[in-house]
Amino acid sequence: MIGIFFAVSILSCTAGSICGIGGGVIIKPVLDATGIMSVSSISFLSGCTVLCMSLVSVYRNMRAGTAKMDLRIATALALGAAAGGVAGKSMFQGLKDAVGDENLVGMTQAIVLIVITLGTLVYTLYKHKIRTRVCTQLWLCVAIGLVLGVMSSFLGIGGGPINLVVLAYFFSMTTKEAALSSLYIILFSQITSFVQTCVTGTIPDVEAAYLVFMIAGGILGGTIGSRINRKISDSGVDKLFIFLMAVIVLINIFNAVKFGMAA
Repeated sequence: MIGIFFAVSILSCTAGSICGIGGGVIIKPVLDATGIMSVSSISFLSGCTVLCMSLVSVYRNMRAGTAKMDLRIATALALGAAAGGVAGKSMFQGLKDAVGDENLVGMTQAIVLIVITLGTLVYTLYKHKIRTRVCTQLWLCVAIGLVLGVMSSFLGIGGGPINLVVLAYFFSMTTKEAALSSLYIILFSQITSFVQTCVTGTIPDVEAAYLVFMIAGGILGGTIGSRINRKISDSGVDKLFIFLMAVIVLINIFNAVKFGMAA
C-alpha cells in the first residue's frame, strides 16, 4: 500500500508543479477513492506532501528565474492565504466534530471539489473570451488570498485549480506566472495549516512510513515538475491542466457517490 501512496504522490506532485495546482487536488480524491485511510488522515498526508512539493518548486523556479512573479502581489495573497489556512482548518475540524461521520465529511469535500473543478475547467476552456482585471490594492489581495486559503485548507488540497483561475482573472497573469504564484500561495497556507494541526494536537493517526514516502514523493515530484515547467509552453501547460481537471471531476463524482452510500 505504501507503494501506491508513493506513486500517487510523485505523479500528482509532478503534474501539480507543472500546472501550479499543488498536487493535493489530485492526491486527495485519488486516495479517498482507495478507501485505505480515513478522510482526516488523507487530508493530513496530502497537506504535508503539498507543503514539501511547493517549497521545492518555488525555490527551484525562483532560483532558475525562468518564471516571473510579482513578489509584492504574491506575498499579499500568500499572507491572506496563511490566515485563511487557519480558518479553513478550523472549519474542517468543526464540521468533522459536528457531523461525527467521516463519510459525510468526505462526501461534502468531494461535492465542493466537483463544483470548483467544473468551474475551473469551464473558465480555462473559454478564458480567451473573458476580459480579465488587474488588481493592485494590497487589501484586496489579502482578502482574495484569505478566501483561497480557507478553501485549500478545508478541502485538504493545498490550493488547487481555483488559484489559477483567480490569479488569471483578477491579476491578468500568464499561465506560467500564475502557476508559480499559486505554488507560492500554497506554500504559505500549508505552513500555517500544518503548524495549527501540531499546536492543536489534531494530528490524525498515521503511520510514519506513509508520511515519509509521501513527502519523498512530493519532493521528487516538485523537482521533476519544475524542470518540465521550464521547458513546456503555456499552451502545453493549459492542455495538461484541462486533462487533469476532467479526470479529477470524474474521480470526485465517484467519491461523492461512494461516501454518500456509506454514510
